[in-house]
Amino acid sequence: MNSKALKILIFLFTLNTITFYLYFSHPNHSHSPENHHSLPENHYSLPENHSRFPLSKPWPILPSYLPWDQNQHVKNQSCEGFFGNGFTRRVDVLTTLPKISRKGGWFRCLYSETLVSSVCEGGGIRMWPERIRVARGGEKVDTVMGRSEEEEVPVFEDGAFDIGSSDGSWRGKKLVGEEFLHQYVPTGEIKRHTMMELIDTIRVVGDDELQCSEWVEEPTLLLTRFEYANVFHTFTDFYSAYVASRVTGLPNRPHLVFIDGHCETQLQETWQVLFSSIKYAKHFSGPVCFHHAILTPLGYETAMFKGLTEKVDCHGASAHDLWQHPDDQRTARLSEFGEMIRAAFGFPVDRHRIFKPTSSHNILFVRREDYLAHPRHHGRIQTRLHNEAEVFEAVNSWASNQQEYKLNVINGRFAHMPMKDQVRAIQDASVIIGAHGAALTQIVSAEPKTIVLEIVAYKFRRPHFALIAQWKGLKYHPIYLGGSYARPQVVIDELHKIVRSLEW
Repeated sequence: MNSKALKILIFLFTLNTITFYLYFSHPNHSHSPENHHSLPENHYSLPENHSRFPLSKPWPILPSYLPWDQNQHVKNQSCEGFFGNGFTRRVDVLTTLPKISRKGGWFRCLYSETLVSSVCEGGGIRMWPERIRVARGGEKVDTVMGRSEEEEVPVFEDGAFDIGSSDGSWRGKKLVGEEFLHQYVPTGEIKRHTMMELIDTIRVVGDDELQCSEWVEEPTLLLTRFEYANVFHTFTDFYSAYVASRVTGLPNRPHLVFIDGHCETQLQETWQVLFSSIKYAKHFSGPVCFHHAILTPLGYETAMFKGLTEKVDCHGASAHDLWQHPDDQRTARLSEFGEMIRAAFGFPVDRHRIFKPTSSHNILFVRREDYLAHPRHHGRIQTRLHNEAEVFEAVNSWASNQQEYKLNVINGRFAHMPMKDQVRAIQDASVIIGAHGAALTQIVSAEPKTIVLEIVAYKFRRPHFALIAQWKGLKYHPIYLGGSYARPQVVIDELHKIVRSLEW
């Protein structure tokens, strides 16, 4: 080898080594395609008492995933505006001043004109747990029976949160005023908008005052829940937290801090698998600082909830179709979210999966049964279908006597099943049947060809599950009752039509 070739080889090796060093040592490095906007730098030196949180979980690969890049061309009232990244208006409130100091907190909000709400985020934010009046949270429900709802919803004292700034003109001031809150974090019809109340308490302090008993280095969602024991409302919280994570371009799944004082519920299992870790604000022993905190909109501000009273005219479609043929009236976001739930529980979500005819199909009958939901609950649920047991037995008997089809009727006793088992039953079902009830929200995780049969009592003609089916692109069949009694043969006749339409 001549000397010229040797010099070229040495140069290429050196360049490659430097490139790999920079690539893996860069603090904002991310493999995530949606890490689309840079964060202001926080140069606070982290003490030995830095985050004791577990390592962040990676995002799974999802067949229905589409990029969450900031796109200023997302139309108001479009499906991407409702379910995806319609948070296109960025409002910087506090920025770092690198020419003055290499320290400094930052804060900004990403506003959605469609949802009329914001995802806000910031760095160098300190939380004082002792200035938040709320129950400790996370207890077993049977240990806090009789506790009032007011005790579980936070009340923020002035200065419950503060943020460091190297700009002396900010010191001692509130981070934002009423005009900002009214414009970017409006309360609308929400009686207690705890995210707005939280932002309203934030005071600006000097960098030298930002002393913390613990630093959380990794991105963390701050979230307040209300109807935390209800499956539908909790799914709106799940979705809001998921969207906030994607909109802010997080490279991994964030940690989560509940700012409320609710006790544990069955749904805690899903929170734990969806995010890197969960903790309650009152479980911190002293002031805690966040290197990157994201303030999650309330579940009431999601399209899943707003669609109950507002027109959200969207239809489910595959991500592949939308990638090739964008359509403002179609979305794959709920399918993406359902896959996220399944993947979080460890179930495969194969983008190359081919649905083939099968020799048997599962019919999942989602039951409504008594259980202890929360400290103010007496353990008995409201009946939506008075003869549910009779209908279930009739369906089971009909299916077992079928000669033409092989059908497996699954008794979906969701109130007494771990969340992972519920998700497994949903994904394995070809047909999901049940009376109107929050547990049917689980159809978010159903396969694309699943068919939903809802038995709707007269007093509960509400659009929740018809809309979720529509937004996911699932076939939906309702049976409307004159009261709360269903004739078993009517249910079987409708079910028979559905079974005949399945691929065999």
